[in-house]
Amino acid sequence: MYDSLPLAQVRHARPDTARPLTAASLRQFSRSSRVARSFGSLGIALCLSASFAMTALTSVDAHAQARPKALAQSSQSSQTEFEEEVVPQRYAANPEVDAFINDLVARNGFNRGELQKIFSRVVFSQTAARLVAPPATPGQKNWTKYEKNFLDNTRINGGVRFWNQNAAALSRAAREYGVPEEIIVSIIGVETIYGRNMGNFRTIDALTTLAFDYPPARNRSERMALFRKELENLLLYARERSVDPFSIYGSYAGAIGIPQFMPSSIRNYAVDYSGDGKINLTTDVADAIGSVANFLKQHGWQAGQPVVWNIAGDRGSQGLAEAGADGQPEPHWKLGDFIKAGMLMNEPKLDVGGALDTPVLIVDLPTPGQATQYRMGLTNFYVLTRYNRSFFYAMAVYDLADAIKAARAP
Repeated sequence: MYDSLPLAQVRHARPDTARPLTAASLRQFSRSSRVARSFGSLGIALCLSASFAMTALTSVDAHAQARPKALAQSSQSSQTEFEEEVVPQRYAANPEVDAFINDLVARNGFNRGELQKIFSRVVFSQTAARLVAPPATPGQKNWTKYEKNFLDNTRINGGVRFWNQNAAALSRAAREYGVPEEIIVSIIGVETIYGRNMGNFRTIDALTTLAFDYPPARNRSERMALFRKELENLLLYARERSVDPFSIYGSYAGAIGIPQFMPSSIRNYAVDYSGDGKINLTTDVADAIGSVANFLKQHGWQAGQPVVWNIAGDRGSQGLAEAGADGQPEPHWKLGDFIKAGMLMNEPKLDVGGALDTPVLIVDLPTPGQATQYRMGLTNFYVLTRYNRSFFYAMAVYDLADAIKAARAP
């Protein structure tokens, strides 16, 4: 399922303040869904169609994306078998590739001859190009269907087993990075079902294809530029680690290993958590656990703080939530803005009076034919969207984490 393109990670400034909003203006917004929709247009709509890119394009480097149904690696031998149609020699003596090579030589000191040999062996991946192509008819976002793909017995029971088998590494990561064990487990479960489905595409073929032959799309030039950056990072990673770039396999969009990190994220956030002197996200579970935790911490995870709050189900509170659902992932309102406008919270343990200055955002979760669900996201919800710029993704990670923790409880 093509839920999300690897267009996730951005070095966003952490939101320290929330923009003020008067109670009167929020009430005015809540009177009309048309006005609420225009209100949303003030920001970047990041939760796209569930049948296409659940992730919005960003301006800086990219990160891992959800690959819930990535091609499975059934055995070690499958690493040498392509699950795709390929076209050889497409990138040998290619003017665009030659210009890319010249740039890498100038900026990174690569050997031109070695890069030319590499790209003479790279093959065009027709399957990768097909899978990233936008659908002819975009589908409707469907939260209920999306969530069912992740909150199943395979991921819940598998999450309990994964947690039990790796309890020491998870406990250590929770202490050192402040990220709860269940969140780390859930992300790995959503990404690859605990390492089961990491993808069988040769990464250099997939990235080169998308860097130079991305299919027609609205943001084609930006996407190609992004994949060229990831291709550069793959080559840098291979050089730094003395790894054959043709030995690296992953998803059709270039995500690698148990946590599905893009090459730039491996270089920036992956850690040697097992202490063996090398980083291995494909077979070293401890490295994957530590790397996920480090990624979230580096993007602003707040230890001991909640991810979302529940909003009361009365019509007035839901109307205010609809008005505030502008699609922006950053917590840019204050809780007090909504409380003063009349919103009620369904959080018995929440000290509302003491939390009025808390930066928040409204998470909208639409399902065709049903009332849209709304939740209030906090900074930690925003951090989850740094892993994948999709409200659906972040909410699925949170709900799966809760389910795994409950299933593991004595």
